Amino acid sequence: MINLEKEIREQPNVLATLKEKNRDALSSLVNELKVKGVDNVYLVARGTSDHACVYAQYLFGIVMGMPCTLGTPSIFTQYGKTIKFNNSLVVGVSQSGRAVDVTDVLKAANEQGMTTLSITNNESSLVAKASKYHLFCNAGEEKSIAATKTFTSQLYLFSLLCAEWSENKELMGALDVLPEQFEEALEYLPCEAEKAAEQILKYNEAVVLGRGLAYPIALEGALKILETNRMKVKGYTISDFYHGPVAQLHANDLAIVLAQGGVMLDDAEKMLSKLKSVGAKTVVITDVEDIENSDFTIHIKNTGNESTLMYLMALALQLIALKLVLAKGIDPDKSNVIAKITVTK
Repeated sequence: MINLEKEIREQPNVLATLKEKNRDALSSLVNELKVKGVDNVYLVARGTSDHACVYAQYLFGIVMGMPCTLGTPSIFTQYGKTIKFNNSLVVGVSQSGRAVDVTDVLKAANEQGMTTLSITNNESSLVAKASKYHLFCNAGEEKSIAATKTFTSQLYLFSLLCAEWSENKELMGALDVLPEQFEEALEYLPCEAEKAAEQILKYNEAVVLGRGLAYPIALEGALKILETNRMKVKGYTISDFYHGPVAQLHANDLAIVLAQGGVMLDDAEKMLSKLKSVGAKTVVITDVEDIENSDFTIHIKNTGNESTLMYLMALALQLIALKLVLAKGIDPDKSNVIAKITVTK
């Protein structure tokens, strides 16, 4: 079994460990946030970790009404300037914990007396040591170039923080049952992903579309497919796709659409109608039974919570990337272009 598949399948077990593993750190962090009355979040990351931060922006905004800024580390590292933080939680996210630019932002926040948090898969890393608090992904070594289990563990840690900070019992309950739902999804989604891959094989490029909480999953899914399959793939939010990018799609071009039930479903259905009108081919990932204008549909069992449904949508896209490399005979664990750990300054 290649590392990519092995690590995809490890995710339920990883998620099941995170609440207990981070219980003490999370409790101390939330206590400080409440005592200080912290009322905004500044997030800094790169790559896959950046997509986890976009998810956090939506989650904290929806659940807590909390403004979250996605940081610009080049201001610190290249321009030699700093940001004036104001009663902020400053969060640095890095799978390896070796991101120099993320570390510099955390150090600047420490100097201003802000509460700082790191989320990494290395407890002794540069980034972990640069923050007052650390939440551990506990994912074990990730050998495949494409991050899978570290991405969902980052989502889970952000979700735990949001649930604990907001005292949201519904979200916490959804997180408690998610590992079991993830395990169940691994029984039926691989077959569905293989069928979807058969539809996608002939394409050399595609777009992945989603809105709201599904937008960062679209970004991450596009990254998983392009970095493993040598395809040109880009993720967009559905709302922005109307503003120009839709012009790139013509008859028989491919769009993968994330269509979660709830308030965002109408937008997804309107986009599918638009895509049909130009003759584009569509693969839809959804928890909704009846979706019109889809050429192929992957149905996901509803988790009962939109924020945790996103983990299963991410899993579906990971599995599509996996089934594509297996069909093409590509080794996803090796690349002449990208490395597993990329250090930016």
